[in-house]
Amino acid sequence: MADEVRLAQNAEAGEDTIFGKILRKEIPCKFIYEDDQCVAFDDVNPQAPVHFLVIPRKPIAQLSKAEDSDEALLGHLLIVARKIAKQRNLDKGFRIVINDGPIGAQSVYHLHIHVLSGRQMQWPPG
Repeated sequence: MADEVRLAQNAEAGEDTIFGKILRKEIPCKFIYEDDQCVAFDDVNPQAPVHFLVIPRKPIAQLSKAEDSDEALLGHLLIVARKIAKQRNLDKGFRIVINDGPIGAQSVYHLHIHVLSGRQMQWPPG
């Protein structure tokens, strides 16, 4: 986790991101879900036995930079996360994480939802 915090302190908004490259298919990725608004895929550096990401196609840098007009899209991202969790039989629960800005440990400035499960999550999260 210290690496994520270090990366977050050096990350800058406004740059092209790995998620932009994935969406443009410049970096190969096996999507577990795809529609006209978003995609989902397993995290390459999982922090739990189940760890996938849901990202919008629209390049929103941070949740705090989303606009009121993004309301339906933001809701759609959560519905997609729920649907995938159900498909993966995460009946005992899961955690949703959205990092925002340096203090929130955001290392990629393209909004993304982490969905984690498969082990007992701790509180407080850290």
